[in-house]
Amino acid sequence: MSAPFSRQHLSIAGLLREVRRVAAKIPDAPANTIPLTDYLMSGLAVFGLKYPSLLQFDQDRREETARANLRTLYGIERAPCDTRLRERLDEVDPAALRPLYTALFRQLQRGKGLEGFDFLDGHYLLSVDGTGYFSSNRVHCSQCAETHHRNGTTTYSHQMLGAVLVHPDCQEVFPLAPEPILKPDGSKKNDCERNAAKRLLSDVRREHPHLKLIVVEDALASNGPHIRHLQALDLRFILGAKPSDHTALFDWVAASEHTLEVTLTDERGWRHRFRYLNGAPLNDTHFDLEVNFLEYWEHAPDGTVKHFSWVTDLPITESNLMTLMRGA
Repeated sequence: MSAPFSRQHLSIAGLLREVRRVAAKIPDAPANTIPLTDYLMSGLAVFGLKYPSLLQFDQDRREETARANLRTLYGIERAPCDTRLRERLDEVDPAALRPLYTALFRQLQRGKGLEGFDFLDGHYLLSVDGTGYFSSNRVHCSQCAETHHRNGTTTYSHQMLGAVLVHPDCQEVFPLAPEPILKPDGSKKNDCERNAAKRLLSDVRREHPHLKLIVVEDALASNGPHIRHLQALDLRFILGAKPSDHTALFDWVAASEHTLEVTLTDERGWRHRFRYLNGAPLNDTHFDLEVNFLEYWEHAPDGTVKHFSWVTDLPITESNLMTLMRGA
């Protein structure tokens, strides 16, 4: 029988204990003088304690107060030097870290930390987007993406695709395991965000088979193969759609007699103008793939106008226009 759950499990100390418990299960070479768990927890401590650099962490780890904090809060018995920390963490397969995220998510669910976080009809918003975390013209590895410029120089970089549960009324976000965008060993072809998204969403559905999700992505995702993949995984979606990328769709919406327009003005004097159509073909190539189209203009009192547009599989009605817009 498992131990009774309490809200203390969602405290920083409780969550760090869970991370260390799961990290201890990651296979480690027996010859290492410092266990992998201490390396992983040290890497986490650099961010959790807001160290400005690994060098500063390396200097502080020798001080008794810092060592006591690392031991008490993170369970670190031997903090490694910054050079060895970099080398050892680089050797860890990112896939081996996924159980850390799923374990924390289970803690969140058991502690009812997601209460009130559902967005629409019991679904949670999962925001997916790419980001870069390393770039250099000189330093690189075999898995770096390469960008070749006209002046003959090359930029080497690492990116990842992040996935976080969000809610428009909440400042907090809950990250799921990210997906690295890495060039496979021996390959000359860069990995890409589209392939990473396919891997990430497949893993999310495998790890959370019953979680009701609405995936929110930018305009790179509003293509036929990706939408088919979302449908196969039973994931709802709200995806950005640019006029320049979807000429046929925007023409269809403009010509359809079923297209509806609604304008709302809030108490601050901001005007919200919507145009929407349910059941429009995505494009000429995927004419049989119907999506629901939502377009939005925000008119500020000072005359500033912002324009956005999306495709979704959620039915659009006059009563949920504002909700869908805020979720996107």
